Amino acid sequence: MAMVKRSEKVSARVRKEGTMKCIHCKGQMVYKTAPFQINRKGYHLMLDAVPAWVCTQCGEEYFEEAEVDTIQDVLKTLDERTEKLAVAV
Repeated sequence: MAMVKRSEKVSARVRKEGTMKCIHCKGQMVYKTAPFQINRKGYHLMLDAVPAWVCTQCGEEYFEEAEVDTIQDVLKTLDERTEKLAVAV
């Protein structure tokens, strides 16, 4: 039997009920996709459509734990790979 994290259970319930509120403006959050961009250590990463909660009022974006973990894995891999491209001056 696969283990399900508590955050995944909560996220599924919230998605079903649609009850999440923005912590900034208290607007209604909807589950859809949002872009993610970062400039870091000599490279630029842009992901066009990451699953996220987006506020319908102010546009604030919240990424769930699974998406954050995936983004961090991608960044770690890019950090390791781009080190090989560094030129000593």
